[in-house]
Amino acid sequence: MANVLRHLPELEGMELGYIQGLMKNMDEDQASLFAQVYRARRKDAQMILILTLLGFFGFAGLHRFILGQIGLGILYILTLGLCFIGTIVDLVNYKSLAYEYNIRVAHETMNMLNANYPGDVMNTKI
Repeated sequence: MANVLRHLPELEGMELGYIQGLMKNMDEDQASLFAQVYRARRKDAQMILILTLLGFFGFAGLHRFILGQIGLGILYILTLGLCFIGTIVDLVNYKSLAYEYNIRVAHETMNMLNANYPGDVMNTKI
């Protein structure tokens, strides 16, 4: 069983628990590979907060582009963050936006590693 905090010490809260469940059947080499890929692709909640705050200064929707939600990003740009209401809502929910994105990235990372190493211990239930 891999130690999640040794591989990904920046995780906290629900994300830590979720990733710990994903990594429970991995050995150290697999956990290290997963951690490298996941760390490179995950988004920090503080970065989402900063990008959301930029929405009040004419750059609405940047956080949606970073989260891969291109359609909403364009909508936010064209409507000034849905008249700032959408930006305020996203400001309140920035942690959940980052968490949902990171969980999606964790699934994609596991699927990618499972495709590259079929029949390995990486085939954990997602």
